[in-house]
Amino acid sequence: MIAFVFPGQGSQFSGMGKDLADNFAVAKDIFAEANDALGFDIAGMCFSGPDEALKLTANTQPAILTTSVAALRVLQQEKGLKPAYVAGHSLGEYSALVATGALAFADAVKTVHQRGTFMQEAVPVGTGAMAAVIGIDAAELDQLCREAAQGDAVAPANFNSPGQIVIAGHAAAVERALELAKERGAKRAMLLPVSAPFHSSLMAPAALRLQEVLAPLSVNPLSVPLVSNVEAAPYQDHSRVKELLVEQVCAPVRWDESVQCMQRLGVTRYVEIGPGKVLTGLIKRIDRQAELVNICDLDSLAKA
Repeated sequence: MIAFVFPGQGSQFSGMGKDLADNFAVAKDIFAEANDALGFDIAGMCFSGPDEALKLTANTQPAILTTSVAALRVLQQEKGLKPAYVAGHSLGEYSALVATGALAFADAVKTVHQRGTFMQEAVPVGTGAMAAVIGIDAAELDQLCREAAQGDAVAPANFNSPGQIVIAGHAAAVERALELAKERGAKRAMLLPVSAPFHSSLMAPAALRLQEVLAPLSVNPLSVPLVSNVEAAPYQDHSRVKELLVEQVCAPVRWDESVQCMQRLGVTRYVEIGPGKVLTGLIKRIDRQAELVNICDLDSLAKA
């Protein structure tokens, strides 16, 4: 059984999607559609940077979505693969929704451009932070964050794989949590180079603004179940799409549990569609028996 999985922020790189667009009309069309929908040259940013522009959250999110959907369309055209389930890491959930037919691509790319803007503007730069903690289990880290809060916000934000959890919140509270984690035997505890505390309670203003953007959008029935970040469980009721996307902004990404869920459902092969191999690396740590492949360019397409 196959699952399609889609990467989130942090997977971007200059040059992504270019050889697919150069060789497949279906990919070239997706980049052109993104440019038209956004009103600026996101394709050029994907193909040639500059990195500084590509790293801005408002650009990163539509860039990764566009590259992922371009790779998806090529994979569908050339290989005819069909998944039993789909999932995406944070932003990647929008790519997964496009894959199921729930969201039109143009609607999705405009929405994530706004989502990135809202998330960036929710907290002044320098106020929030995110950090990776490796080697402490979830329950202990949750308790540690409560101790470190001292009236500020800090909590687990991404449960990525066993023993690899990202925390987010006010910068001072995150620093205190890192110190406690080191004292209590964390193998590694380090700040991440991100500009906002994603998937934390500090994102509440972004969630409210996103709710307004999502309200008028048409959502179609999902062709296959999607394992959501918020619940780490499959759903196929299209009436729930908007509420889960809004909740996702402040809720932790339960990726570890999502992969375990798909494993229990019988998924043995994961096809990561989009730039980078972040999810492939995480899944390898969660399900050691899984067959893994990443589709992001011509060379990788041959392995699908």
